[in-house]
Amino acid sequence: QVSRRKTLGRDADEWSSTTNRKEHSMAITRVARVGAIAAISALALTACSTGTSEGPAAGGDCAPSDGPVTLTFTSWLPGVEEAVAIWNEENPDIQVEVQTGPNGNGGTYQNFFNQLAAGNAPDLGQIEFDAMPNFRVQDGLENIAACEGILEAEDQFVPWTWSQVTFGEEDAVYAIPQDTGPMAMFYRADLFEAAGIEVPTTWEEYQAAAEVIRGEGGYITNFSQSDINQFAGFVWQTGGQWFSNDGDSWQVNLEGEESLMVAEYWQGLLENDLVSANPPWTDEWNAAFNNSEVWTWVSAVWGANTILSGAPDTAGNWAVAPMPQWEEGASAAGNWGGSTTAVLKGSEHPYEAAQFALWLNTDADALTAMNRTAQIYPATIEGANLPVFAEGVEFYGGQEIYQVFAEAGTNVDPNFVWGPTMTQVYNDVADGFSGAISGSGTLMDALAAGQQSTIAALQAASIPVQE
Repeated sequence: QVSRRKTLGRDADEWSSTTNRKEHSMAITRVARVGAIAAISALALTACSTGTSEGPAAGGDCAPSDGPVTLTFTSWLPGVEEAVAIWNEENPDIQVEVQTGPNGNGGTYQNFFNQLAAGNAPDLGQIEFDAMPNFRVQDGLENIAACEGILEAEDQFVPWTWSQVTFGEEDAVYAIPQDTGPMAMFYRADLFEAAGIEVPTTWEEYQAAAEVIRGEGGYITNFSQSDINQFAGFVWQTGGQWFSNDGDSWQVNLEGEESLMVAEYWQGLLENDLVSANPPWTDEWNAAFNNSEVWTWVSAVWGANTILSGAPDTAGNWAVAPMPQWEEGASAAGNWGGSTTAVLKGSEHPYEAAQFALWLNTDADALTAMNRTAQIYPATIEGANLPVFAEGVEFYGGQEIYQVFAEAGTNVDPNFVWGPTMTQVYNDVADGFSGAISGSGTLMDALAAGQQSTIAALQAASIPVQE
């Protein structure tokens, strides 16, 4: 989740809850290019938000507080306390207290919105990139652009991640990017070797391997029926787009050629019983990895921690390879996730909170600590060059797995667009996917239904959309 759909995972029931549907239905856009974000976010904000960019930057004032300060910081990142402890030791007058909880859509976002309404939100919160618009349109974020060093930090970050926290607004920064989620394939190297199966490099080879593995009594992977971001990552790899915007209105394209190609592929695997379909982030799901029932997982870099923590009996047997490709010799990758550290609206100490957020996500010791405890991959350009990312990881047979993800990161199209009501999209498509798992409809049907419900949701929110 770490990053999107992170190490602690998300509760499938929470993910489809009515409460989350209501609280997160008014998202705006996620797009890589700053110019595109400017036009798109302006349209979406005008249509569905009364929020403004008021905050430290609006008044041009982000001054330090008088006297010692204690900040509260809510995160679900495993072991983040170790990084915070470094800050606290070095900054005795600005202490940070960590509050831990479930991942964002597992309850933390709902808590944030409740706390914002009550006026008692923490100073800082971990918020994923595609959830940022939800908080922006509800005016839940402080604009920290006027705080010392914030605007100047832009060049330290991978460009598309900085776009995620500014929405293209002039002199506006609503969070500091934390990590990204380039995708690759985790696989059981020992089982593949014992079965004499070559590590698949294409999706065609992946299906062939799935047939052999099923004959061995296992499954090549688990298809997620409720975490639609993985599926979005597969579509992202193909170059497909679910949303576009011409500056006047939105276009919804869940039924695009690339999306249907991905859906038909996985529908075939499901119909032939070549993949399992355990609800993700559950004990059953973890057990399938731990007892060697599931042999691969095409996931983001943060998935390294998910397998490590959920399948401890398999230590040393996993390895990482690039995502299978649709065309032999290609190298495209999808992205699944990415997080920020945001200063929440109403913080009495925005200056100190901004300084901590910037330090947490740029300091070499902090980034190293967070990688060691949660396997996050930093959003800073130089972070990828830290020694920890060149080390072999014992759980993965000593492989230098971050080299694979670093290469994947260079092969991610930075221009994938998230639409204004993404949580509604996730929920509606997840409903359809769950139906397909139970034999009621297909994945393609789910995308078709999601297309129509998304258009209806945009219209209901008075957001211009082409039918």
